[in-house]
Amino acid sequence: MTRGHSEVRDRIERAARDAFGWSSLRPEQIEAIDRLVAGDDVLVVLPTGAGKSAVYQVATLLRDGPTVVVSPLIALQHDQVLVLDDSAAPDAVEVNSAQRAGAAADAWAAVESGRAAYVFLAPEQLVSDETVERVAAARPGLVVVDEAHCVSDWGHDFRPDYRALAGVIRRLGRPPVAALTATASEPVRRDIVERLGLRDPAVLVTGFDRPNLWLAARGFGAAADRADAVVEHVRAAEAPGLLYVPTRKAAHEYADRLTAAGLSAAAFHAGMKAADKRAVHEGFLDGDVAVVVATSAFGMGIDKPDVRSVTHAACTDSLDSYYQQIGRAGRDGGPAAATLFHRPEDLSLQRFLSVRGIDEQAARAVADLLGSGPRTAAEVAAETGCSRRKATSLLNLFDQAGVCAADGDGVRLTADADRAHAAVVDLARRQREFGNTRLAMMREYAETRDCRRRLLLGYFGDVNADPCGHCDRCAEGAATPAAAVAESAGGIPPNTRVEHTEWGAGVVLDARPDRVTVLFDQHGYRTLSLAAVEENDLLRTVDAEPGQRGVPP
Repeated sequence: MTRGHSEVRDRIERAARDAFGWSSLRPEQIEAIDRLVAGDDVLVVLPTGAGKSAVYQVATLLRDGPTVVVSPLIALQHDQVLVLDDSAAPDAVEVNSAQRAGAAADAWAAVESGRAAYVFLAPEQLVSDETVERVAAARPGLVVVDEAHCVSDWGHDFRPDYRALAGVIRRLGRPPVAALTATASEPVRRDIVERLGLRDPAVLVTGFDRPNLWLAARGFGAAADRADAVVEHVRAAEAPGLLYVPTRKAAHEYADRLTAAGLSAAAFHAGMKAADKRAVHEGFLDGDVAVVVATSAFGMGIDKPDVRSVTHAACTDSLDSYYQQIGRAGRDGGPAAATLFHRPEDLSLQRFLSVRGIDEQAARAVADLLGSGPRTAAEVAAETGCSRRKATSLLNLFDQAGVCAADGDGVRLTADADRAHAAVVDLARRQREFGNTRLAMMREYAETRDCRRRLLLGYFGDVNADPCGHCDRCAEGAATPAAAVAESAGGIPPNTRVEHTEWGAGVVLDARPDRVTVLFDQHGYRTLSLAAVEENDLLRTVDAEPGQRGVPP
């Protein structure tokens, strides 16, 4: 703990006990709360069910001013408010687009009078100057960014409006910030810190391992063979379960086939009507729907601890997405299964869906427009003919490339239009390259002959030399023994900072007798032949600050 004496711990645990009835807190929760109360920023990466929300719930009790919780889903906001309402904590309110005008007015009245200690808002609402000004007038004592991976291009649920939060936080008087997420690889963590403007934050990450999840994968050549195998697997698997599919069309097709096979199955995707999505959501939580067949649109904030199986009918765009989705199984600690059905063509589809190039013509138009004077996102959209979302995404790229700045009139260039355009195009190229390397890591997980859990944990920087004994490869006896791993990579162990002759600086994530996987700062994830590394002297170790790891471009 930062102040290092038992009185702090006692004060925190007493507040948690009095308000919420919790007899104790985990060390990482106490550390995060202590840092926030002291006025520091924190990034907390804890598995679902490990008590992320407790961090801000208790810290609020020990700070002056209300806590602003930025939460991406209305259903998630509502659930969090209900939890607080059922406790002895001060009042909590939500303000969102689903409310009637009277309910929103009552919520604002509670905030402005000081009755509400917690106010939940969506990031899209904080685009409004009026909303930001009302929140700032309440002098918030803490800002919480829930599902903070949404701020990162490398996260599995990126949302452009999250990128505006750094500026919003400054306008709120720059109170301490708690960024919370359940799943964030090293590039995502570093991106969160940078994009939210966190100041020397305490980064608290617990182990990513979920030993109660059985991990398996099956490869197929023909699409029809895989579809039949998926249906048979889900039909035989213990319910309740989730089946993730890559497209909306596939969601309906699999739901129809499972229903015909006698299961209570329902499709779910972002294109459905709100009432239909709500019915599926509630049916799954109530147990009326045994299997939800969903795109990635389903899952965030779903509090159903007894999911027994998560099946994927195709590869996801990254191991970040995959781990987030399988993490929805077995939250009650009971046994659960995570099974991936894959074909080589999956990666081509994901490359089309998620690793797209930049619209250079639109980027050129934005550069010329900003070169003539500051513009807001709405003005950029109107004057270039882009959608609001595309305009926001392009402005985010200009921001990331370091060629623009925000002022009271909008966004302005800090370089000439030609240089700004070139920098943005180059950044987009490097991001595309990085995205392709993440797809390659997804393929490596799907096709590995080694311990599947060890590879997955290594991706997140959670080193585990021993075979897990709870995946299909370990069951087959194919996993490399720990002793062989320890002797691999020419004596370069995981988490070692290295320099490659062509790709520059990086960090070793995983090592095997015949290969080593490195996350390079500028070139993403690469798996290198150990023979080639040693023969050509491609890697050398370098000194690094404790805990320093690779970052994306």
